[in-house]
Amino acid sequence: MFFTPPLAKLIEQFQKFPGVGPKSAQRMAFFVLGMPEEEVGQFAHALIDAKEKVKHCSQCSHLSAQDPCEICTSDRREPHTLCVVADSKDVIALERTREFKGRYHVLTGLISPLEGKGPDQLSIRELIGRIHSETIHEVILAINPTIEGDATVLYLSNLLKPLGTKVTRIAFGLPVGADLEYADDVTLARSLEGRREV
Repeated sequence: MFFTPPLAKLIEQFQKFPGVGPKSAQRMAFFVLGMPEEEVGQFAHALIDAKEKVKHCSQCSHLSAQDPCEICTSDRREPHTLCVVADSKDVIALERTREFKGRYHVLTGLISPLEGKGPDQLSIRELIGRIHSETIHEVILAINPTIEGDATVLYLSNLLKPLGTKVTRIAFGLPVGADLEYADDVTLARSLEGRREV
């Protein structure tokens, strides 16, 4: 299909977003063309502004326009518990629960040899430094149960346990309201492993 060059370039840019195929990119491009010019300017400004101002926090590596970030500087957070996550999206997900009151450490990825990402590309050295300097009593590994996630958890637990800090991992299992008969074998096995006393 023929698109005039500026429109083709816009569609091509939208296709760079994860999960956006050619049809979705076309819909977005046509939507932008139908927007008032002022709104398009605001959208473009928001993109540039976020790219220029949002950086990794020097303490926890969470994305923030403030350094140290809002979580690291909050005096309402419990300073001796550290929750380790793969990326900033995980921090947002955990914060939505309003259950965790400690601080975070973002690894900025997971160990993935196929993608050429080893421990040196993650913020593991910074994590070790924080455990020594901040008197951390517990490190909670809130990392997805994938092949890369499990490899990262194994690596971190082997590295952290000798430091004398309690290392735990969040439980995985059945979602609330699920039926046992419809759960897959791996989920059921994880539910059994993560059981706790009632």
